[in-house]
Amino acid sequence: MATETSSTRSIGDVQVSPIGLGAMPMSIEGRPDESRSIATIHAALDAGITLIDTADAYHLDSSDLGHNETLIAKALNSYGGDTSGVLVATKGGHLRPGGGAWTLDGSPEHLKQAVEGSLKRLGVEAIGLYQFHRPDPKTPYEESIGAIRDLLDAGKIRQAGISNANPGQIRQAGEILGGRLVSVQNQFSPAFRSSEPELELCAELGIAFLPWSPLGGISKASELGDQHPAFHTLAAELGVSPQKLTLAWMLAKSPVVIPIPGASRPETIRDSYSAAELTLTPDQVATLDAA
Repeated sequence: MATETSSTRSIGDVQVSPIGLGAMPMSIEGRPDESRSIATIHAALDAGITLIDTADAYHLDSSDLGHNETLIAKALNSYGGDTSGVLVATKGGHLRPGGGAWTLDGSPEHLKQAVEGSLKRLGVEAIGLYQFHRPDPKTPYEESIGAIRDLLDAGKIRQAGISNANPGQIRQAGEILGGRLVSVQNQFSPAFRSSEPELELCAELGIAFLPWSPLGGISKASELGDQHPAFHTLAAELGVSPQKLTLAWMLAKSPVVIPIPGASRPETIRDSYSAAELTLTPDQVATLDAA
């Protein structure tokens, strides 16, 4: 019996495509020109993608704040088709002051201010999915999540998620949000599997699990097959790219999994999205699990 993938998956009460678009590569170091980025987002929409992941920290430095959110809003506004079903998920709590550095501010004051900026850049009255980007050691976790709860109660955000969280934080956030935690976004890939406990907990709780860098990161994605022979071998047998196989493997692990591969070229996101049509047998999934 084969493991089937559904044509949509759930984030809370919203149905989205089984694979999303991670938009970060379009705004940080090495980013393409704007026209190629917009063409990539349009290609994702053409393919059927209805989940786009961003963050206010996806930019080069403090003078460029929110570049990625602004880019996505521009791409959606210039798209010829219907975008009413597209869920834009953004995040707050990270800062990029410049020079490639990442810093943290999980204070309630910062998060509430950050949401106001994201609302303006995205041009929306409420953010479809807002995720606390990463725990801040300087701020008690319950205070950061309490701010997310307040934003949810105020109607500034429609749904709440967390990112880079461990199982204890997932349970704690769920309690603070009164059972309204809908997603967890953690790093997960063939090379980075330490988020398996979080994936399994999300499956148990019925919370969407969004693997970031599912192909190992934009700079290493092309090497995936070379680094992981089992993925290379099976991909060759099936006549698909190792990248497509990897995403199909993740989809087969649980119905709550929605990978968000980064892309900055139309052909890359098209290949990624086609993984939703690739069905793997339980034996094939087990082989990749063990690899």
